Amino acid sequence: MIDKVTEERIKLLHPSVRDEVSKIICDCNNLLTGKAKLRISQGLRTFKEQDDLYALGRTIKGKKVTNAKGGQSVHNYGFAVDIVLIIDGKTASWDVAKDWDDDKKADWMECVEIFKNNGWAWGGDWKNFKDLPHFEKKGFNDWKQLSKLPKDENVYVII
Repeated sequence: MIDKVTEERIKLLHPSVRDEVSKIICDCNNLLTGKAKLRISQGLRTFKEQDDLYALGRTIKGKKVTNAKGGQSVHNYGFAVDIVLIIDGKTASWDVAKDWDDDKKADWMECVEIFKNNGWAWGGDWKNFKDLPHFEKKGFNDWKQLSKLPKDENVYVII
């Protein structure tokens, strides 16, 4: 029930949340009975990848997509994911209102509810700079605390 792209991205998340994220994705995909299935579009990011995203709209032409520099994102520690709906196995959609399975509730919001019920904070609830595809594990969503923790041999923070 999880596509290969999502499986590979889950393998890079912090080991403590991999099984949980797999279960959440399966729960979402089991609930979505129409054309849409959930995919993780972003998981773990290196500090360099984060710095490159931060440069967009600042030193690189484009729209600002983040306010976080390398080390200042929960993605950098493997405790955050961004999602996208894949329609008919091929088209990406970030439409938060579409009800692909005709059950009178937006597919995106059905997934938001599942993430929240499993202890994940949603970027759509943020007061400033709403980030609708973004979820981060509550209790592990303070990059300042995460940055101070020691790391294991695979460079994951030790919790």
